[in-house]
Amino acid sequence: MRNFSASPREMFASLWRHRELIKVSAKREVLGRYRGSVMGLLWSFFNPVLMLAVYTLVFSEVFKARWSGGGESKADFALVLFAGLMVFNLFAECINRAPGLILTNVNYVKKVVFPLEVLPFVGLISALFHSFISLGVWLLAYLFLFGIPHFTVFYLPLIVLPFIFFIMGLSWALSSLGVYLRDVGQLINLMTTVLMFLSPIFYSAAALPEVYRHLMYLNPLTPVIEQTRAVLYFGTPPNFTLLTVYWVATFIIAWLGFAWFQKTRKGFADVL
Repeated sequence: MRNFSASPREMFASLWRHRELIKVSAKREVLGRYRGSVMGLLWSFFNPVLMLAVYTLVFSEVFKARWSGGGESKADFALVLFAGLMVFNLFAECINRAPGLILTNVNYVKKVVFPLEVLPFVGLISALFHSFISLGVWLLAYLFLFGIPHFTVFYLPLIVLPFIFFIMGLSWALSSLGVYLRDVGQLINLMTTVLMFLSPIFYSAAALPEVYRHLMYLNPLTPVIEQTRAVLYFGTPPNFTLLTVYWVATFIIAWLGFAWFQKTRKGFADVL
């Protein structure tokens, strides 16, 4: 039986070695989602705009929510809210799909030469495409409402890259678990819904009583959402100490997820 390397080096080498396959697969997935629709890729623009409008209406008009430390206008609230939603949507799109990645590509399992480890990365690129569209919408809205965005927006890659490591680690682990435990998909869908309300998306972490605030940072999405909001909307540099810890932690998570996937993939064909 073939042995699959689980080293950190192989984690990157495999993605680089199969970069053309990843590129073609990601393009096919993005275009395939809108194939046959009249508006095509325009839906990737209108979907975030529509959801932003709905959330803003409900929370700013019905619940009369206002952002502590931010402006009091609906535009302020909408942009702060949207910044958090972009982070969460990227996470949720990848993680919700992860448990079914191998199950929906059974034909690839039988092909010994197919690199199954790239499937989560293909899904990630597809999700990143929609995140970039959402970011473009955010920047255009800020430009129209308030003027030129803060220069701190250039810090965003330093926040997103470790977040990608985190997503990939979970995706590798969940895609493997989904083969052996079919209930994982249902559990993850439930957990991401709960996580949306336990993350500082619709409210600031500073709005919590100080005695409970540290519990919010046990949520792995909290530092990403807070730092993204800081560099995009508030114009403040990220917390580099926190980012350094996050980089190290997410790299370890990515490697552990990859190692788990490589060690368990030998049994995929037998289970499926």
